[in-house]
Amino acid sequence: MKINFLKLFALSHLTPVQKAHLSYAVRKDIEAKEIERLDRMQRFRRWKLKKLKWLNQRIKNKEQEKEMLEWIGNVLGEAIPNNVSYEDYLKDGVVLCNLINKIAPGSVKKIQTKGSNFQLMENIQRFQAAIKKYGVPEEEIFQTADLFERRNIPQVTLCLYALARITQKHPEYTGPALGPKMAEANKREFTEDQLRASEGHLNLQMGYNKGASQSGLGSFGNSRHM
Repeated sequence: MKINFLKLFALSHLTPVQKAHLSYAVRKDIEAKEIERLDRMQRFRRWKLKKLKWLNQRIKNKEQEKEMLEWIGNVLGEAIPNNVSYEDYLKDGVVLCNLINKIAPGSVKKIQTKGSNFQLMENIQRFQAAIKKYGVPEEEIFQTADLFERRNIPQVTLCLYALARITQKHPEYTGPALGPKMAEANKREFTEDQLRASEGHLNLQMGYNKGASQSGLGSFGNSRHM
């Protein structure tokens, strides 16, 4: 920022008071421009940090997509084509329907291998209904537009991770696993003798409580005799 101070103060017709006011106005102008410059720098830093977070998340998403493709390929027993993107590979729902049929045979009765967009979207909807029946929580299932219109591809990936996780609850599934093993419930079973013994012990405690009194505290509240 360049300000011609000599030109400002060379105006001989200005009085000292006017020059003082002019000097104050120049200082305020400099302060305003400096504040604006700092604000621009701060906005740039925020934008740069946001972009960095976005790039890190994008890298993470790509790693998850690669892992998911490997799992799908292992379940289906087929190689994943290298010349197609993750979302395009899943878009028509054919692979997804084949996936759930491999995990739980007969889940999807009809698969449209070609047709209009509406017919292909029906594949996705059949897959969604099948995995919901299989046990995937509804809140983890992506919307059709998330995949077909690419509105939220990360949600599609999270849904498939949920499907992989739920397979651990189905002992009939013996295919490839993905992700950490789910915790199993620690169910304890007791014999009738143990239950009766526990009940008797509880009744005994209740009996002591019912017979409790302040008889042993007779001196409480009484005056002391000397």
